[in-house]
Amino acid sequence: MKFLKTLALTTALAATMLAAPAMAQEKIALVVKSLGNGFFDAAAKGAENAAKEIGGIEVIYTGPTSATAEGQIEIVNSLIAQNVSAIAISSNDPDALVPVLKKAMDRGIKVISWDSGVAPEGRQIHLNPSDTNLIGETIIKLAADYLPEGGDVAILSASSTATNQNAWIDAAKKILPEKFPKINLVSVVYGDDDSVKSTNEAKGLISSFPNLKAIIAPTTVGVVAAAQVVTDDKLIGKINVTGLALPSEFKQFIDNGSSQAVALWNPIDLGYSAVYLSHQLIGGTEAKPGAKFSIGKVGEITLDDTNSAAMAAPFTFDKSNIEEFSKIY
Repeated sequence: MKFLKTLALTTALAATMLAAPAMAQEKIALVVKSLGNGFFDAAAKGAENAAKEIGGIEVIYTGPTSATAEGQIEIVNSLIAQNVSAIAISSNDPDALVPVLKKAMDRGIKVISWDSGVAPEGRQIHLNPSDTNLIGETIIKLAADYLPEGGDVAILSASSTATNQNAWIDAAKKILPEKFPKINLVSVVYGDDDSVKSTNEAKGLISSFPNLKAIIAPTTVGVVAAAQVVTDDKLIGKINVTGLALPSEFKQFIDNGSSQAVALWNPIDLGYSAVYLSHQLIGGTEAKPGAKFSIGKVGEITLDDTNSAAMAAPFTFDKSNIEEFSKIY
């Protein structure tokens, strides 16, 4: 009789366990400007690292094949249908994505932007990779440090609607007369984070400005394309290519002299931080000015009046350290 009671209790307990819903796993979508970009691939590694560290998180790494707002809108609609827990997006357009991201938030999905921002009404938090003014000054300084007599420089950007690129370029223009009066910015062109278009734009700059001394590309796609053009056209020593670059992708151009130095923050830390912020929003932490958020081993951020914060200062890579960092990212 005792055996039968024990069997009945065990059976009932097993049935209860089977009927109880499993603990829901957080699904955090890391939406990038475009797939096949080394910067974003590195960010995805950081996102996975954070997910493992926190536990109970599935990272969905996705993005369009080309850097367009339309492609990202389609992806966000798909993520809404999947009922993900959070969307962390590096946007191709600050305003065009607002309606679909508001739709996501209306469905209870947490939304942050990182790297390239979304207008405040379309997200809860924005994580800048670094301070905007500091990045603007850094990209000009990278050129000016190797032009003691000054000269003509041009900027090869990503898309004309990229929030972060435009903010950095505006900051660079403001700092020029004050700190770099000998540097003459002759043109700003856009390669849309596409290798072929960036190559053509770099060639166009060289053809249009015969006295060009430096091409500044604050985009990992554009800086590689410009350095390759300088290399192929045997202009090493005449035109210095600089900007923001992944060490692993750019080491060859530091080595061959087409570039003297570049800078970047750690994209692995950026993806890592995006997951940490998303996880805290999912857990109920309120995003409001003055609020402090942990970004794990990277540190802590405090939101400003627009619910934005900066992660870290950019780091300079040159011949003295590019070898070491190219093995990391």
